[in-house]
Amino acid sequence: MISRFVISTLAAVLLPFANSAARAEDSKEKAASVTEEDGKHFDAEGNPTFKIENGIVDWYTFNGYRRYHADCHVCHGPDGEGSSYAPALVKTMKNVDYGTFLSIVAEGRKSVVGGKEVVMPAFGDNKNVYCYLDDIYIYLRARAVEAAPRGRPPKKANKPEAATAYEASCMGG
Repeated sequence: MISRFVISTLAAVLLPFANSAARAEDSKEKAASVTEEDGKHFDAEGNPTFKIENGIVDWYTFNGYRRYHADCHVCHGPDGEGSSYAPALVKTMKNVDYGTFLSIVAEGRKSVVGGKEVVMPAFGDNKNVYCYLDDIYIYLRARAVEAAPRGRPPKKANKPEAATAYEASCMGG
């Protein structure tokens, strides 16, 4: 419950900075890594992003692939390509900013599409999702801007110590 509150609060803080209505479509150029901290990459706006060089993906992109396929692909299809049940995130993510992504995943969403109610359940209480929200975002962003192909990345960077420490603190171990 506390975790859902923390994520909701974080999303509420980030949402005012998210100008999704006027946000231009994401691209490889916008998603380019300009800074790195403890193995995690960030774009010019400070949003988490991927780093793929010589066919080697950074740890967070790789882990995002793993975590996406553990919980999200059931509805959104393999590699974010969508299904008859939920939309293709590789298309949606081009126009979803980081704060909006956090909010939707943590709190869920209800909408009406074609006269039919569709529901994205809240995952703010699921440690297997919320402890890895950045990683999932990074992976889907890489897929959305066509930097990462479908399928398991063949080569990955080693897991940074910071990722191990964060995982242990978030998962309670």
